Amino acid sequence: MATKIDFYAVLEVSRTASADELKKAYRKQAMRFHPDRNPGDETAEHKFKEINEAYDVLKDEQKRAAYDRFGHAAFENGGMGGGGFGGGFGGGGLDDIFEMFGDMMGGRRGGGRRRTGNDIQVQVEISLSEAYEGVKKPVEIRTRVACESCHGTGSADSNPGDVTCPTCHGAGAVRAQQGFFLVERPCPTCKGSGKVVRNPCKSCKGSGTTEQTRSIEVPIPAGVEDGTRIRLTGEGEAGGSGIQPGDLYVHVAVGGSDIFQRDGANIYCRVPLRMTQAALGTEIEVPVIDGSRAKVKIPAGTQSGENFRLRGKGFSVLRSSARGDMYIQVAVETPHHLNARQKELLEAFEAEAGEAQEQEKANPEHTGFFAKVKDFFEGK
Repeated sequence: MATKIDFYAVLEVSRTASADELKKAYRKQAMRFHPDRNPGDETAEHKFKEINEAYDVLKDEQKRAAYDRFGHAAFENGGMGGGGFGGGFGGGGLDDIFEMFGDMMGGRRGGGRRRTGNDIQVQVEISLSEAYEGVKKPVEIRTRVACESCHGTGSADSNPGDVTCPTCHGAGAVRAQQGFFLVERPCPTCKGSGKVVRNPCKSCKGSGTTEQTRSIEVPIPAGVEDGTRIRLTGEGEAGGSGIQPGDLYVHVAVGGSDIFQRDGANIYCRVPLRMTQAALGTEIEVPVIDGSRAKVKIPAGTQSGENFRLRGKGFSVLRSSARGDMYIQVAVETPHHLNARQKELLEAFEAEAGEAQEQEKANPEHTGFFAKVKDFFEGK
């Protein structure tokens, strides 16, 4: 049998060529060696067939993956037609294909298949305060549990005697040809165990499980963040017939707050101040997420947007002894609906600070900005 040329060499591309590069190379080569352009040229006709064969394999992601790993042997001894992948892999045979495409086929050969019940996913909503303190939340789930009549064995006998599954003959899996691939799946009769019971339980019909509503208390640790997923091993669906139960995955949704905003382990509280408080200085009392109160001194001349930090008043950091901080964000509020006396006082204040030197002392940022504006327009 003649040795086949490497498919990448046929198309004159590298092994890392993209799909677009393969297509361009194919069109170029096919046009060059097309029989209509080379009438009576047997060499060109053979080359044209090689080009089509190479592109037919490399344009398909699954075929290309098999070719990259096993070369032309992946398509010998029947290929897609009758022999599947047999014979062309040396000692590995089908085991190599199952290893290569293990995830796609539902598990690796020789012990990698799933031998547990199904996992369950639920969502739990908690408040920001509960996320700060940690909480235990009860959840109800409709799931499959071990049958009470047979204690999960699936057998009506007190000493069940398992027999080899007649469908998979003990392998725990069945195979089916799907186009180019042989696909392996858990056996539908024994659910992957390779065994079936002689005398099935009447309550669960041999499955070892029945449907039931369960109430589970989920421990949610302090410091948990929105979107966190908690895994409770063995709290999923019962597997039955000696198979371990699956896991329960709890997705935590943390609610918001009218007072606090969270950023990781830190927490922020926006506190509006009157203009006079910010100008003269004051002391304010603020709430803390743990339910306590804290006093914060606001110095005279505080500007809107300034932050004051309260160390260690934030959230716990998961799997750590560290704790975040709390930040008081000041927002200076301009008064609305002034009465006559208030207007008079403010006008007097504005007149007092009317001189340039006084303005610069009282409002340095304001004065500096408009000085830059003046320079800008003069420069124009």
